[in-house]
Amino acid sequence: MFLIIIGLIVIVAGFSINTPALTFAKFSRPVKVVGGILLIIGVLSSGVKQIDAGEVGVQSLFGNVNPNILSSGLNFVNPLAEVQTFDTKTQNYTMSAIHDEGSKDGDDAIRVLTADGLEVIIDLTVLYRVIPGEAPKIFKEIGLDYNDKVVRPITRTKIRDNAVYYDAVALYSTKRDEFQNRIFKSIEKDLRQRGLLLEQLLVRNINLPTSVKQTIESKINAEQDAQKMQFVLQKEKQEAERKRVEAQGIADYQKILSTGLSDKQLQYEAIKAQKEIATSPNTKVIILGGKGNMPLILGDK
Repeated sequence: MFLIIIGLIVIVAGFSINTPALTFAKFSRPVKVVGGILLIIGVLSSGVKQIDAGEVGVQSLFGNVNPNILSSGLNFVNPLAEVQTFDTKTQNYTMSAIHDEGSKDGDDAIRVLTADGLEVIIDLTVLYRVIPGEAPKIFKEIGLDYNDKVVRPITRTKIRDNAVYYDAVALYSTKRDEFQNRIFKSIEKDLRQRGLLLEQLLVRNINLPTSVKQTIESKINAEQDAQKMQFVLQKEKQEAERKRVEAQGIADYQKILSTGLSDKQLQYEAIKAQKEIATSPNTKVIILGGKGNMPLILGDK
């Protein structure tokens, strides 16, 4: 466009100096030629637009937006039209309490009030992308600054609107996934109406007030102590049961010995023991005894 304007100016200048009375009238023709060359180059360069991969182009001519998008590659357009490119790849917008981590400098976390009246600080990342066919609508109704005009205010508002349904502790622990799914559905609907597709919503961190954190930590410690004591009691109970079974076995064994062994049985067991000693290669014995008496065993060692 710039070269077209310059070329037209140079051509007009060439015609304006084409007067015999002027000393430099002889340069009129070369000036016209240069102006024509600049005009042709400007028309050719303005009439062909390259759109990079992952982008689409939107044409506007004197304030009128063309509803047809330009896809990636080379496109022939009206040389007088302006072309704005839109990034259709996944984009992220982060709001964080940590400096230099969010999309805006400083503390940009979202502060919300929960159902129990406590202030909770939420760090959030929004993953979204421009719907290619909706780029002309975005350019016409919102402009290029859709991050600050749409994504940021809608996200912050919807999170505050939905956080009031949860207690601080539940939001931090058991209801975190439910809260994330709830705000995802709410934000997705509003963004889609404005030509943006919400891909994922990441609740990166939920910071509770210090007093609530201390309460949660005390509760967790108490639960861990209770579980530890339950384990100890269970172990002692098992040990007591083992000892009872062992004592019962000893008692049963003694009862069997006292009531079930006769003299003949004892004599038989003694003979078996003597036989094992007699057959041992390391033992020499002399057995002395009479009928009905327990034998006497003498060894050489």
